[in-house]
Amino acid sequence: MTEDMTGALREQGSQWYDGEAGPLVRPYAMTGGRTKPATGVRFDLIALVTLDAAAPGPDEDTSLGPEHRALIELCRPETQSVAELAAGADLPLGVVRVLLGDLLELGCVTVSRPVPPAQLPDERILREVIEGLRAL
Repeated sequence: MTEDMTGALREQGSQWYDGEAGPLVRPYAMTGGRTKPATGVRFDLIALVTLDAAAPGPDEDTSLGPEHRALIELCRPETQSVAELAAGADLPLGVVRVLLGDLLELGCVTVSRPVPPAQLPDERILREVIEGLRAL
């Protein structure tokens, strides 16, 4: 390691940081090597995640990791989409999906999946309803 690289690395708390690259923790370390949620659920980007009343508070002693707790805290004020959680926690989307699978399995969150396009009403029918309402 060069002197510049050594100078760039510094210890903050219990994590190592690189001044330019950020945390030096690989995504697989945050998920225990898993690449898919244990529940087998596929989380869409626009799926809405709501905090359940059973979720632990920030001061409660829990076995959840810091990334799990960060997701819980992001959901505490309001419902968030999976994409918003990934951006808010500054974590890769794949990691967030695995962590949400853990939280879902523990009953800390509930997930509302988007309605598939095939189940949405036909646009033609909606236009006819609007025209009928305007005629009233």
